[in-house]
Amino acid sequence: MPMGIFRVCLVVITAIVNHPLLFPKENGTVPENMEEIIQKMKEREESLRLERLRLEQEIAAQEAAQKALEKAAEVVEESKEEKVRWDMWTALSMVIFLLIELWRQDFQEGNWQDTGGEEDDMAVLGKAFKGVAFPDKAVLASFYEKRILGTTGDMARMREMVEGFADDLLEALRSVCNRDADMEVEDCMGVGSMYENWRVRKPFVCDLIVPFAPPEPYCFRSQTWCSGDSFPPDEQGYGTIKVCRADEDVTGCICDKTKLGEDMLCLLHSQTNTTRPSSEMEDLLCFKNTQYLDANQVMKWFQIAVTKAWNRISHKYEFDLSFSLLDSPGALKIKFRSGKSIAFNLTPVVQYENSDVYFISHFPRSTLAADLPSSNHWFLTFAVYERRFIQLVSKTLPANACHVSCLQILSFLHGKQCSLTGPSGLTNYHLKTVMLHLLQARPSQDWAPEKLEARLQDMLKFLEKCLHEKKLYHFFIGNGNIPAELCFPIIFQRAEPLNLFRPFVLHRDVYRKTVDTFHEMLRNMSALINEYTVHIPLAHTNGIHKEAL
Repeated sequence: MPMGIFRVCLVVITAIVNHPLLFPKENGTVPENMEEIIQKMKEREESLRLERLRLEQEIAAQEAAQKALEKAAEVVEESKEEKVRWDMWTALSMVIFLLIELWRQDFQEGNWQDTGGEEDDMAVLGKAFKGVAFPDKAVLASFYEKRILGTTGDMARMREMVEGFADDLLEALRSVCNRDADMEVEDCMGVGSMYENWRVRKPFVCDLIVPFAPPEPYCFRSQTWCSGDSFPPDEQGYGTIKVCRADEDVTGCICDKTKLGEDMLCLLHSQTNTTRPSSEMEDLLCFKNTQYLDANQVMKWFQIAVTKAWNRISHKYEFDLSFSLLDSPGALKIKFRSGKSIAFNLTPVVQYENSDVYFISHFPRSTLAADLPSSNHWFLTFAVYERRFIQLVSKTLPANACHVSCLQILSFLHGKQCSLTGPSGLTNYHLKTVMLHLLQARPSQDWAPEKLEARLQDMLKFLEKCLHEKKLYHFFIGNGNIPAELCFPIIFQRAEPLNLFRPFVLHRDVYRKTVDTFHEMLRNMSALINEYTVHIPLAHTNGIHKEAL
């Protein structure tokens, strides 16, 4: 109770002491300060109101912008839906167009091999031949006898001489090589125009291929573009060659196709079989740090081996031997003391499985060919089968058939025109391919010697057609009508046709130059032939017709 009374008294005393009227002089400015505080509070209130209005305006602007964005998003979404519908129609139209184009190509590809429809096909061609004077049979016969037969009479003796020397050179090469470490060289084979008897332009050059194989216990395992794995379009017609041990099964184990971890081992192959020193593979002419045969390494090895072999047998001959081209493995030239010379190519090749298709290390390329990505890509040559096909078909043709004569005349005309106007994208191999296609398409009796003029016109028209379409298919690749007697590998018959004129699509300037050269050759054909033709009585020359082909 006393404590409560004390607290009440303390409160009363405190209230009296703090009353403002008790000290009037010290608290005389209180009313002025209050007015100032009130004024500041009003100003603060006004500023807050203005700030609130500003924020409301910003919020309204943001809401308007958000609505505009939502509306724009709706418009974009609608446009995307319309674009998707349009793209679907576009894609569908493209698919239909491609199907029609593929059908047209297949139809045309089947038609040019169909003998029944060939005359109609030829009738719509020949636009470039309008107004061109074409020599008659008498002029062509005289030209062929004087210009072609008169310059090819020594080919047989030249082939015999070159083959004999090449055999001696290869025998010496085997003797200087280490049989336990170096490649094993087989006998050479003659291919190309000199051995198919249609070479016309000098200098005459014999082409010989030399198969070789690795020393035991190694072997070659090849892979082509049509073996199943995808190859870029510019690598079609090529393949790779892998150097493996004979007891190694590269197809039955994945240890050689995938990278195993450092702590993992293959249970089928020991480390000694799967891991080879880099120097050992380089000794086997492989590309650096790989098991793939390197064409450049093969070229260096072959040139060194040929040089050693020639040093061993040079004392037996009264001529000199040298390399005419350093970037080709066996481009050789024999130089006699009289000043005459003979050139021939001795090129190393690798056999494809058990066939007569060969991987060739270096192949003469035209200006159309692009550089390969690496030197472990090898070109496939079907030269042996081409020679055999010509020999096989020749047995069914009439005596003195004109197929070789047509090719010789066309090769001469094109070569003569190129010497006047410069090189073009056409090669003699293209011309031979045209002849092979027509040999298969036309019946045997159409190649009688008296039909030389008509068949030459057919070859020119067919070539014009191919140039116009930029399509000339390889004769063997993708051709299912190869005679069974040739025993041609079925994998290449089932492959997609290989267009030899595909580079024309990529090189428009070369294509235009080639077409211009072809047209110029047609215009100059009569002049070129008459230049090498003996005089023919007027009664015969009156038969020259100017009918368009």
